[in-house]
Amino acid sequence: MAQRGPGGSAVPRRQVALLIETSNAYGRGLLQGVVHYIRENRPWSFHLVEHGRGDDPPTWLAEWRGDGIIARIETPRIARAVVKTGLPAVDLSAARLVPALPWVETDDQEIVRLAVGHLLERGFKHFAFCGDARFNWSLWRERHFVTQLRAAGYSHAVYRPAVVKGDVTAEARALQRWLKALPKPVGIMAAYDICGYQVLDGCRAAGLAVPDEVAVIGVDNDTLLCDLASPPLSSVIPNAHRAGYEAAAMLDQLMAGKRVPDLARLIPPMGVADRQSTDVLAVDDREIARAVRFIRENACERINVSDVLKAVPLSRRVLEQRFRRLLGHTPHEEILQVRLSRVKQLLVETDLPLYLIAERAGFEHVEYLSVVFRRETGRTPSAFRHAARGREPRQRFFLPALPAAAGRSPTSGSGR
Repeated sequence: MAQRGPGGSAVPRRQVALLIETSNAYGRGLLQGVVHYIRENRPWSFHLVEHGRGDDPPTWLAEWRGDGIIARIETPRIARAVVKTGLPAVDLSAARLVPALPWVETDDQEIVRLAVGHLLERGFKHFAFCGDARFNWSLWRERHFVTQLRAAGYSHAVYRPAVVKGDVTAEARALQRWLKALPKPVGIMAAYDICGYQVLDGCRAAGLAVPDEVAVIGVDNDTLLCDLASPPLSSVIPNAHRAGYEAAAMLDQLMAGKRVPDLARLIPPMGVADRQSTDVLAVDDREIARAVRFIRENACERINVSDVLKAVPLSRRVLEQRFRRLLGHTPHEEILQVRLSRVKQLLVETDLPLYLIAERAGFEHVEYLSVVFRRETGRTPSAFRHAARGREPRQRFFLPALPAAAGRSPTSGSGR
């Protein structure tokens, strides 16, 4: 049904083309965000076909007479087709093949900060990054990874798989050699989940124990892929839903004749999905390792430090001293962090009221939860939930500086 204008006359719906792959979890998350936006605003009519990353533009696009485009512009062919239409468009790709377009991307610096923090919390002193030089976002994540670890004074290694067409065996052996040569135990960040899956395969083939010798964390939280991995893969959770929502909001402004900046709108990740590939504490202190495991398994059951002391044969003073020395914070702070992680998960994934979230995360009083949450995150639980779901504008812009050649994207191989 057509919308009605101020005078009661029919206003035709906007016709919007969605050139976003439906072949992976990240692309589907973007589409869900777009749908969320139009449900809260005016409805659009969509033109969407089954689309894979790097596919040729649909044949109908050349003659299409629509109002706007939201696209993952991954190849020069898609770039030329979008530009040729002359329509308002928003780009959701890091490739940046049409620099004049406004674009929405994940905040790679924040993604790396979460991944590195996750590995640091597990006590690792050696770190490595496995990426893919074909993608801008992988290069940006590699750069942030190196910068953050160098600033913290930790050793690190970087691996970029060599692309040997048709020789999968040679690539796998090269990865295994790199994994064997790393100092152990080591925490590895993979640029995306497919890469993390390959690292886990390489560890298994090389006879390396995961997570005791090698812990692995990916990016994208493609739940099917992560659960198929052996062991299941921990992963940073990007907010694809919010990225799609904000792209739709930007396109709405463009179609209304308003100007939108052509710098990147960066979308922060939501957290880390913790699975078996990082379920370890890489410290030699068995009592502290036992204490941390007890906390992570029971923090949401309203335990306190006295309960931890019942699980390990240490005095409170010794426990706190050794905890600080190895992990940089107290047992009480560890309990709070585990509870806050649970709160964030429930805020994003459910519509539970805050009092029930407080109860399920181990907070006795909802008021205390609100105070701690705001102190640790800088925002209220309600504001965090709204931001995660795309209802709060993020005023952070960033234009990364990388050689243009790095932006050329292949036609397949990425979960993003």
